[in-house]
Amino acid sequence: MDTPATPMILAARLVAREFAAPHANAVDHEARFPLEAVTALKREKLLSAYVPAELGGAGVGLTELVQIVEILARECAATAMIYAMHQIQVISIVRHALDNPWYQNYLRKLVAHQYLIASVTSEVGVGGEMRRSNCAVEADGQRFKLVKDATTISYGAQADDLLVTARRNPDAAHSDQSLILVRKADYTLEQKGGWDTMGMRGTCSPPFLMTAAGDVAQIIDVPFGDMSAQTVVPVSHLLWGGCWMGCAAAAVNKARAFVRGQARANPGTVPPTALRLAELVSMMQSLRTSVQACLTEYEALSVADDAAVGILTSMGYSLKMNNLKIDATQALPQIVTKALSICGILGYKNDSKFSMSRHLRDAHSAAIMVGNDRILATNANLLLVLKDD
Repeated sequence: MDTPATPMILAARLVAREFAAPHANAVDHEARFPLEAVTALKREKLLSAYVPAELGGAGVGLTELVQIVEILARECAATAMIYAMHQIQVISIVRHALDNPWYQNYLRKLVAHQYLIASVTSEVGVGGEMRRSNCAVEADGQRFKLVKDATTISYGAQADDLLVTARRNPDAAHSDQSLILVRKADYTLEQKGGWDTMGMRGTCSPPFLMTAAGDVAQIIDVPFGDMSAQTVVPVSHLLWGGCWMGCAAAAVNKARAFVRGQARANPGTVPPTALRLAELVSMMQSLRTSVQACLTEYEALSVADDAAVGILTSMGYSLKMNNLKIDATQALPQIVTKALSICGILGYKNDSKFSMSRHLRDAHSAAIMVGNDRILATNANLLLVLKDD
């Protein structure tokens, strides 16, 4: 991966090598939060990487964040996913609440203290349907109250703050939503279940009952529906894409090392697995090309003068980003499975340096995070009304 050695990239490589990699298997085996890696991310100021320089952050772009996520995912996919989900929250705040003095002050504090933000969008009764909420903001003067029965909150117990979706008020429709940041001191979480999963075990995402309060200034003015189309959905799929590329690259690199080992053992011959490796590298290139093309397009569209009403909000663009998610999450387990077939029994064994177990189990989470069937159903509805190209 030809990644420019910016200060943030160098910091990410350090965290991945020294703190994520040594603990990745323990994080997976024990289904525990990757504390060592996240602590290092905070120490290196990587949690505030996207915050504008005028507020004290590094002011990096989305492309560099995707690179950072991939670097982390090559060593520990759970660490990378936590970082990606945090950055989705930061980007949403920067792009849609930067004119709010309360949020300007909050971002300065985030830079100073490296707050980790978790997302609370899922809910009992609506599941993972992000654009619907049952709970509602209850405002009383300058204060509000909010109770949400969340089906999952990734790293909820370890987060410093939460960014929560809810109906704008008790009379609002389920899709008339606001996005609200609640502070650690102002909410409680009652854990209602466990997190003993096949993969992405370190994300620690059990269900919680959240009870929160705060100042009405914490309610972002922009409707969540607009934020979702312009920022949350495309940015999520692109940052997750970085995680999936990193997970795939880790498996591919193990397969490369295995085939090279076979070649060294029999000089002058081409191992039979070399053909499978060529196919595998082609699959990896296709995944990377798909993510990179959508990333380049989004970066250009998001800074256009008509970003709020232009292509980003069109049905055609929604379809394209949904297809990226579906295609990438279908490709990832196929890539890891082919890498496993190349390494054979050494890839199948848990105590081998070529082990694919964690990569394969993590890979299967990709199609379930915002389920592909749900996305395909959305695409089916879009296609009924979308005009031909």
